[in-house]
Amino acid sequence: MTAPDVSVVVAVYNTMPYLTECLNSLVGQSIGLERLEIVAVDDGSTDESGAELDRFAERYPGTVKVIHQANSGGPAAPSNRALEVATGRFVYFIGSDDHLGAEALERMVGYADEHDSDVVIGKMVGTNGRYVHQKLYKKNDPDVSLFRSSLPYTLANTKLFRRELVERHGLRFPEDLPVGSDQPFTIEACVRARRISVLSDYTFYYAVKRGDASNITYRANHLSRLRCTAAIMKHAATLVEAGPDRDALFERHFTWELAKLVQGDFPALDPGTRQEVCEGIAALADDYLTDGLRDSLDVKRRVRICLAQAGAVEELVRAIEDEAEHGAPPFRLEDGRAFALYPGFRDGALGLPDRVYELVGEAVPGRLAQGTELVAAEWDQKGDDLALVLTVRTGVIGDISSLTVRLAKGAMPKSADKPGARRLPAGQELPPPEGEFSRSTADDGRATTVRARIPVHAAKAKLGVRVYVDVAGSTYEIPVKTGGQPLPLARRWRQAVPYRVSANQNSKGRLVVTTAPLWEIKPGAGKRLRHMLSRLKRKVTR
Repeated sequence: MTAPDVSVVVAVYNTMPYLTECLNSLVGQSIGLERLEIVAVDDGSTDESGAELDRFAERYPGTVKVIHQANSGGPAAPSNRALEVATGRFVYFIGSDDHLGAEALERMVGYADEHDSDVVIGKMVGTNGRYVHQKLYKKNDPDVSLFRSSLPYTLANTKLFRRELVERHGLRFPEDLPVGSDQPFTIEACVRARRISVLSDYTFYYAVKRGDASNITYRANHLSRLRCTAAIMKHAATLVEAGPDRDALFERHFTWELAKLVQGDFPALDPGTRQEVCEGIAALADDYLTDGLRDSLDVKRRVRICLAQAGAVEELVRAIEDEAEHGAPPFRLEDGRAFALYPGFRDGALGLPDRVYELVGEAVPGRLAQGTELVAAEWDQKGDDLALVLTVRTGVIGDISSLTVRLAKGAMPKSADKPGARRLPAGQELPPPEGEFSRSTADDGRATTVRARIPVHAAKAKLGVRVYVDVAGSTYEIPVKTGGQPLPLARRWRQAVPYRVSANQNSKGRLVVTTAPLWEIKPGAGKRLRHMLSRLKRKVTR
């Protein structure tokens, strides 16, 4: 009997009613039942999952194989059991609450055969609010590198693997890891593979977040996740020697798994658990956090990881709580460099280098936008001369000589909408700022207050009020949000040709100044008016 092209492994534990959609998406694959084998392992389910598997096995006896076993505590053991009986040329893993696009298996098997791929990764998307990293799926690529692509951020086992590769290297899932047990398998398969391919022109996989968020990934506690991450990294270190490749792989673990342990819920942990988490992160950082890898992290994650590594639990808690309450800390601008003023900066007792707190090659428009707000606005009129007097607060201190406020033409590009600001293209020059400026450190020491008197010109215009500042070698443009501050009333100014000026909040909450003549004669209006008056005169004389 000819072996099927692909064996799909389904580890099942209490996933009704999602399981039904999963199984229907498999038996309905365009590859056809004769080329397909489904090996489903019921890991001691206590809902109707076992009965649903038996129903499909009865309906598709040549395709669906079901194994029932006592609960093992995670997906690793049932996945290993399925590998023992799988017979396909390829093996594919799917979560039992997820489902596939109808052509997924046929497309992946065909691509693997065409390009002699050992691993094929089809585009995944999240549903019901589940996050799935998308950077890997920019284009089809028959040959990607584990170390020079976004693949380290896509290490789930939901991929097509050549079964000969799996068996030749004895690849199995570590059964002592309740979370992340697929990562050692996937990492080793990708290290051993002759070729890894990515397919992005079709939605192959729909990853579902259950309505009650009961997926195992969402249930594990801090210490369990820490232990699993440590095991994953130690296994990977046996496969990839120290150097740039290992750094490229472990960047994912420091920015994702380990950084998640020191997020907003960290301060609520009991003191003993906080200490254990920091000690565990410190051990991994001591072993694997090279200077290059440290510098590749964004400053927020880098500071938190390094505070944990230094055993500075109190400073770490304060850093998290301060940011939750006040937003991102201010930046100190100094000799062309910028430092995020998190707790511990230049604290001699901790001895952390400035580099930990420095912005290293990262754009920070969101942080600058968060720290920029209107304090006050008013008109200052002297005869026909009118100026807008503004007081604006922005989250930078130190060398703030570049900090200005301007009235800018045109809307901000859409790319600036999500972060709330933008980094200007390198080399873009700005005209000299108009008006008078004074700058001083805010009373709380967390920002600079700029007072600007900017002339308003008699012209029809709609101008955005924006802050400009140089940070770590880049110039940023930051729209000023009104923040609920009272705005000056619209007024008329100039005598010969009166104008109206108003300050308003646009739909994005940003301050906009509009000027226009109090009345306008549109092109051709004079000719039409003369024609109307002529007709009226003729009527009157009749």
